[in-house]
Amino acid sequence: MKDMWSTLAQKGQAAAGRSIPELMSAERADGYAVEACGMRFDYSKTAMTDADRDHLLAMCDAAGLSEKRRAMFEGRAINETEGRAVLHTALRNLSGGAVMIDEQDVMPRVLGTLARMEGFARAVREGNFRGQGGAITDVVNIGIGGSDLGPAMATLALAPYHDGPRCHFVSNVDGAHIADILGPLNPETTLIIVASKTFTTIETMTNAATAKAWMAERVRDPAAQFAALSTAQDKTAAFGISETRVFGFADWVGGRYSMWGPIGLSLLIAIGPEAFRAFLRGAESMDIHFKSANPLENMPVMLALTGLWHNQGCGHATRAVLPYEQRLNRLPAYLQQLEMESNGKRVSMDGADLPVDSGPVVWGEPGTNGQHAFYQLIHQGTRIIPCEFMVGAEGFEHELPHQHRLLIANCLAQAEALMKGRSLDEAKALIKDKFSGDELERQARHRVFPGNRPSTMLVYPKLTPEVLGAIVALYEHRVFVEGVLLGINSFDQWGVELGKELAKALEPVVAGETSADDKDASTASLVGWLQRHGA
Repeated sequence: MKDMWSTLAQKGQAAAGRSIPELMSAERADGYAVEACGMRFDYSKTAMTDADRDHLLAMCDAAGLSEKRRAMFEGRAINETEGRAVLHTALRNLSGGAVMIDEQDVMPRVLGTLARMEGFARAVREGNFRGQGGAITDVVNIGIGGSDLGPAMATLALAPYHDGPRCHFVSNVDGAHIADILGPLNPETTLIIVASKTFTTIETMTNAATAKAWMAERVRDPAAQFAALSTAQDKTAAFGISETRVFGFADWVGGRYSMWGPIGLSLLIAIGPEAFRAFLRGAESMDIHFKSANPLENMPVMLALTGLWHNQGCGHATRAVLPYEQRLNRLPAYLQQLEMESNGKRVSMDGADLPVDSGPVVWGEPGTNGQHAFYQLIHQGTRIIPCEFMVGAEGFEHELPHQHRLLIANCLAQAEALMKGRSLDEAKALIKDKFSGDELERQARHRVFPGNRPSTMLVYPKLTPEVLGAIVALYEHRVFVEGVLLGINSFDQWGVELGKELAKALEPVVAGETSADDKDASTASLVGWLQRHGA
């Protein structure tokens, strides 16, 4: 693979002088697009050629993508550093076909847990599970990382489908977060869901203890209004939560891939079982497509190869995710974790240093907001930032069709502007009535857009639960494909551990209980300053 990466970099260098507008044609627009699950992914506005694409597809073969994909779906322990299978796809396997791990079908357990979740959600939604002051009006999910970002993103995205209690999410250990969320709520009609597989995550358990104390001051039996998403039943019992309100999940479900199961309970309560199953079905449809479609017609594969082309081939170190859908406001942050925690690695499966850069920096905001913030840099800055646009054909606000048309027009226009740009002569023609001579030249240069900046476009009919499920699964499988070609483990996250260890050691130092003498000079100085100012 090392030689293939070198060849890819050479191809990327050659593409730097290539004109994307000159590549464009009706044939290319169709040939550089994939349709699946009711969506269309267009990657024609890139500098990739047929020869480049053929090389990327050959890299899939060399990396053994087909066999490794089969290994994942068959429940083999592809998370080698932790010795675990990777089977979040089983959580949305509504067709009910057997999924085997160690010669055991996990589907009875998966479907049984889903049925328990649905039963509890119905009880909450219909007022049969009641708080000590009446029917539940508010649900607060306390978690962090994968126990927060996924359900928080999806709950916001599917706001038009909310017909249950209001849902809130607390993640940050900063006391301001939980104080701001709990402050307006009535504890007697609030359900607190604590989401932590081990029930030891420091941020989550700190917030859970704060929530319990808040409840204890206001209701007779505080633990009665808690549920837990955890496998540590001894710890949930010690917290006071009845086992009937504890929903566990297996170690073959990674945190950032977990919202399809118990971690999605808050979403299930918000939108109801029917819509939640539609969400699962959308993801399952993408799983089926990913397993069966040939690479060139496989949406996750081509999304991944486009990402590798831009990052490892062309050397573009960041990727902007730009959903033209306000309710996908949290999608860039969710994808930031999914991609950067999965593929932000420095060594391959065998522990050797990677021969190329690993995953890019992923960031973004919804359109059109970003147009009035950072698009300036994307259009006229000195670095090229590949953009991933997405937009739906239809919105939910049928009384405002003109606004959705304007949204679509802006999305398409930005991709077109990035590709075409504006030449110096075109800029001069725009302002020739206002300026002349050297001043015309100077002013026009400020209005030049270099263009030739790559982007992709994902379009879909409407942001329904099915479509959202398919989009999330698309990106999950994209991460898997990129990880396979990079030769890394996309399903561990050792990079989060060191900071946690040092934070634990620093807590008594900040509290003034132990000395900062063993800390580096900078850290010791900062501790001293913070203590003098109130820490």
